[in-house]
Amino acid sequence: MDVHAPLALLGGLAPARFMRRHWQKRPLLVRQAWPGVLPPLARSDLFALAAGDDAESRLVVRQGSEWRLRHGPLPRRALPPLRQPGWTLLVQGLDLHVPAARAMLERFRFVPDARLDDLMLSYATDQGGVGPHLDSYDVFLLQVHGRRRWRIARPGDDTLVEGLPLKILRHFEPEAEWMLEPGDLLYLPPRWAHDGVAEGECMTCSVGFRAPSGAELAADLLSRLVAGDEPASTALYRDPAQPATEEPARVPAALQTFARRAVERALRAPQALEVALGEALTEPKPRVWFEAGSPVALAEGQAVRLDARSRMMYDDRCVYLNGESFRASGRDGRLMRRLADTRCLEPRALSLLSDGARDLVHDWLAAGWLQAESDRAGS
Repeated sequence: MDVHAPLALLGGLAPARFMRRHWQKRPLLVRQAWPGVLPPLARSDLFALAAGDDAESRLVVRQGSEWRLRHGPLPRRALPPLRQPGWTLLVQGLDLHVPAARAMLERFRFVPDARLDDLMLSYATDQGGVGPHLDSYDVFLLQVHGRRRWRIARPGDDTLVEGLPLKILRHFEPEAEWMLEPGDLLYLPPRWAHDGVAEGECMTCSVGFRAPSGAELAADLLSRLVAGDEPASTALYRDPAQPATEEPARVPAALQTFARRAVERALRAPQALEVALGEALTEPKPRVWFEAGSPVALAEGQAVRLDARSRMMYDDRCVYLNGESFRASGRDGRLMRRLADTRCLEPRALSLLSDGARDLVHDWLAAGWLQAESDRAGS
């Protein structure tokens, strides 16, 4: 993607300009950002997906001042009648299950994959919504069927209504209001309050982004660093010079030093933190699993494509795939980075890989991380 070229999805703004002017700064409304857009799947198929264990789903029902929340799986009998107003079905991670949803998500890859999370689809009957709320992450709201009225407010009072199963703002004073039609797009930075209410039956796609807290990230990275510091990390604390104490509750200074050195040692290894971060960022989601098979031999003329559930990223030294790290340099490194960026490698590129890199590709195919397919350019 040429990030300096105007993009209709962003109202004619180039992605580079959008990131400078709007990303984490101010909202953007784009009328007909995606003319002729269609829902990534039909209503009946969405209901069927919500009924299974594979997808994360929620049902929100509002009746007057009463709100009810139920988590999936949600069989069809658990959903209210279509003629009943005021209910919403939310299905997370649609891109992991529906190719059309994955294709939608691809259009937003001017933001790094390390931040891109998933595509959620919200189905609502008339007057359905989840109440005024705020998100801690950036979000693009794309209307794909019917109409939804959005009201928004800049960050401010985040006091919540007590006693509700949803995080609904107690004091919500909108400063802008728009009716979104199919193809319209609304971008909101983190913590901008918003309330979307369906006007008739509607479907809205929500592209969300990951924003880990420093504490969450530190806890994950430290656990990975320690696990990778074998055998030093398993060395036991020893204190043969510990004298008898008259202050048994005092933490020994020697133990504090031991703990500090353990952390420092884990951080000291070259690239240790970068590798731990790459592995953490590509770790599959809890509901994701792959079907491993027998070793796969690529036929002549076949390309490979990352499975929709696979997360692949890279830095200057390594590539990361589904929570694992691999050193990659030279031509192999360039081709592996191309696989991560484009999510596919054509036969010509595969033929240029070293024997070791080709072995890795075959391992990833057998693990279900990659899928073999006919080269479209050559077909």
